[in-house]
Parts: sequence; structure tokens; C-alpha cells
Amino acid sequence: MKGLGKTVALADGGTLDILQEIDFSVGAGETAAIVGASGSGKSTLLGLLAGLDVPTTGSVQLGGTEIFSLDEDARAALRGEMIGFVFQSFQLLPALTALENVMMPLELAARNGAKDTAQRWLDRVGLASRLTHYPKHLSGGEQQRVALARAFAMQPALLLADEPTGNLDGATGHHIIDLIFELNRESGTTLLLVTHDEALASACGRSIRLRDGRMVAST
Repeated sequence: MKGLGKTVALADGGTLDILQEIDFSVGAGETAAIVGASGSGKSTLLGLLAGLDVPTTGSVQLGGTEIFSLDEDARAALRGEMIGFVFQSFQLLPALTALENVMMPLELAARNGAKDTAQRWLDRVGLASRLTHYPKHLSGGEQQRVALARAFAMQPALLLADEPTGNLDGATGHHIIDLIFELNRESGTTLLLVTHDEALASACGRSIRLRDGRMVAST
């Protein structure tokens, strides 16, 4: 990320700087947390890093590709190939079973053996007995484990996690944290997560702290 900034127009004709001059890099296999108070720009930054939003200034390179030199379709293809997502709200499709939720991105990417891969990853996160359950029949922790299986099944180079424990109780959240880092070590994925949780941030190799849309520290 270099010189990354995001400004939006306000109804009164003014502008609001959400992010300004963000510069940092994360190497392959690193773990890094983006931390800061609510409204500091963390989730906006994550959206820019994924190419889901377009910056006002600056650039993002992923695997040597400047993602904003690509059109929207090409950015979507790059995301499908290189990036996995884990969200606070799980983002499972309610009409699909746990197995089908994990299979879907594999099938969209025309990966061979989608069902076997999905079953293997659901077994890896401890849900081998819940393959045919729909999200409404799974606990919050179980839904987040399905989301982890879905993300890691794609073997992404980069995993982006937005408050992955935000909707979970303390004990379940700690279990999910342990599982994220365990799977990450096994897969060699680069992990970049947004969190308010200082304990979760401290488990990462680095912390990137935002305040009022500016990067104030990187440790």
C-alpha cells in the first residue's frame, strides 16, 4: 500500500477524509493486525486492500499486480484467485448447507474435487458431523468455523479477516483465534486482520494502528 487515501463527498457539499496517506507492506506468510478505535478507517482500509472499493489516491500491489490498474471484472478474478475472506457476520448463504457453503467458491472457480476438498476442510475445523446442517442450525462459533473452512479451502495467498470474533462470546472467540492462527501456519497464508481486540492483535507478528484515518504506528 502506498499513499493510500479515501475521500468521500458530503451532502452539504464538503468532503470527508476517511483515510490519508497510508503506507505499509506485508510480506508473504506474515501476520498483521490493523487496530484502532471505531471510525478510524480500519474496515475501509480492508475494503481497499481487497479491491472492493476504489481509493481516491494511492496504490495497492498484490503479488506484483497494481490492483487498481485492473477493471472491476479483473479485480474480482484476482480476488477469487488470491484472497480469502472471514467476516464478523460470517456471510454464509442461509439456503445452503455447511458443505455447500464451502463448495460454492470452489465450484465457481472450477476447482476439481470441490466436494472432497470442502469435506476435508470442514473435518479440519471439527465439523465433519455437521456437513448437512444449514447456518440457522449452527451456533455462532460453528458458523465462523464454516467460514474459515470456506476461506482456507481456496488456498488463498492472502486472508483478510474483519473482526472475526466480534459476534462470538469470549471462550468461543478464543477458540476461533487459535484455529485461525493454526490453519494460517499450516497453509503459509499471509494474514491481515482488523480487530478491536488487543489480545488478538498481539498474537499477530505486527500491528498497524490507525487514528482518524491516519497510520500512527506500525510495530
